[in-house]
Amino acid sequence: MDKQALYDAAYSTINHKKLRKFGESGHVACALETATGAIYTGICIDLPCSIGICAEQAAIAEMIKHNETQIRQIVAVHEDGNILPPCGRCREFIAQIDDRNADTIVLLPSMRGVPLRQLLPERWDALWD
Repeated sequence: MDKQALYDAAYSTINHKKLRKFGESGHVACALETATGAIYTGICIDLPCSIGICAEQAAIAEMIKHNETQIRQIVAVHEDGNILPPCGRCREFIAQIDDRNADTIVLLPSMRGVPLRQLLPERWDALWD
């Protein structure tokens, strides 16, 4: 799948909802393409007290539910249309799911694709490789 189609899959998943009190969901969405070419999407869930999940984590959960672990490329999109680089927690999450995900192409602003390994230099777990 080309970068624009993956972006479009993420953007079309956005469905911003207000939840109880200060919570909200769906203002960020993610789409990922696996090594087999399957596409999985997810949305963020933000709740008070720092409880919640990122859109990338939701998409990865959907991928794992379908017995896949290797991500070819991934993108997260805010409701305003901007691409959001994955946070540090999500970068580590992607890497920990499958060793091959170090080669996952992460789409950054301006549709620039960068391998995850460039976003995670000096791996903490390199000693055990």
